[in-house]
Amino acid sequence: MNTDAPLLVIVDAANVVGSVPDGWWRDRRGAAERLRDRLAAEGVPGRDGPVEIVLVVEGAARGVESVTGVRVESAPGSGDDRMVELVGEAGGRDVLVVTADRELRRRVMELGADVAGPRSVHGWRTPGKRPEPGAQ
Repeated sequence: MNTDAPLLVIVDAANVVGSVPDGWWRDRRGAAERLRDRLAAEGVPGRDGPVEIVLVVEGAARGVESVTGVRVESAPGSGDDRMVELVGEAGGRDVLVVTADRELRRRVMELGADVAGPRSVHGWRTPGKRPEPGAQ
């Protein structure tokens, strides 16, 4: 992979937000904004060096604005499809997709991306390279 470009971290907002039962369902957009702000402030735990963070939102969270340190992509349709497109557009650079969605994980790994579960951006554990099947 291309070691000159910063690691591209693509975060599945709906999946990560949905992994913590904190009332996110009452305000999906607000929950996505809180995740965006935490990523902007803290980055990705366990990742040294420069990273480019892209937060993909869909549905009720569409319209969340980008901030310094986090580019927000509002998927016009399926957030999963937009994340696969972003991996395909990465041009050979290193990509980490943060999601627990098994089908999405399979699709992006086929394109060469690494994957980590939602806990990796919650700081509960350091994200690893390709996890064991079924692992988060």
